[in-house]
Amino acid sequence: MPRWKPDARQRLVVAALSLFAEQGYDDTTVAQISERAELTRSTFFRHFADKREILTAGQEALSRLLAEGIDSAPEDATPLTAVAAGLERASGEMTSFNRELGPLLHAAVEANEELQTRQALKSVGMATAMVDALKRRGVAEPTAQVAAELGVLAFKLGYARWTDPARDQDPGRLATLTRAAFDELRAAAAELH
Repeated sequence: MPRWKPDARQRLVVAALSLFAEQGYDDTTVAQISERAELTRSTFFRHFADKREILTAGQEALSRLLAEGIDSAPEDATPLTAVAAGLERASGEMTSFNRELGPLLHAAVEANEELQTRQALKSVGMATAMVDALKRRGVAEPTAQVAAELGVLAFKLGYARWTDPARDQDPGRLATLTRAAFDELRAAAAELH
């Protein structure tokens, strides 16, 4: 087994998600993940504390990007316009690697209740980052919470469409799909009154 290869973290994530989908989360060990990635167990533990942490890989970066986008929105931006700026910033940073992970992540999460809980916590983390950023802009808590939740839903919808294997080879940019989802949700929310 080689001692070093590039992209170790990415290879560990792909190996883990593949194994979770193939044989289940509970039946997958760190040793199997390391072997599939052609890395050592010690390399695994340099990147992740345990196999659960693989599902939250990138969560901090995603939350930071959402907040940065909101923070950089024009001063006079409405809460929804600021959230749209956050979605644009975060979506614009997603790569083809993120797109390829979508179906693997979906299969792994659907097959395990613990992973479903972790995925829900990831959504909570995204919403919290956006609420905090909106509050820094002076937005009241209830308004910030509603705007952030719409943002989370839009990101999830856009990402699901972007990573859907049934879509054509060129699904477009994630930012475009997320923006379209956000516009759909804004229109739906306007019809609630």
